[in-house]
Amino acid sequence: MVLLAAPASPQTYVNLLGSILPLILLFVVFYFFLIRPQKKRDKAEKEMRDSIKVGDEISTIGGFIGKVVSIKDDTLVIESTADRTKLKLYRWAVRGKEASPADKIEENKETK
Repeated sequence: MVLLAAPASPQTYVNLLGSILPLILLFVVFYFFLIRPQKKRDKAEKEMRDSIKVGDEISTIGGFIGKVVSIKDDTLVIESTADRTKLKLYRWAVRGKEASPADKIEENKETK
């Protein structure tokens, strides 16, 4: 027994497009306002963490501030205080580089 389907009318295609189009539009909006900016932030953080070298002053996600004294693969050793306390931490635990005091003074002069 052969069943022949009636050809779909143009109205069926319009209804299908009307129900799928909002989902596609929602995905595009999410991509440009959420996914893409997050990828840019992740890339900038990775570049910052990869650019750390011995002698840089950094702050960690735990709140420690110190000067990098050695780097091996994904671990860093920092000196954190005047009594030269050394901490070993992973590269992913670095929040950011601290500006040197000379850089901070120049920034303050430029903003005034």
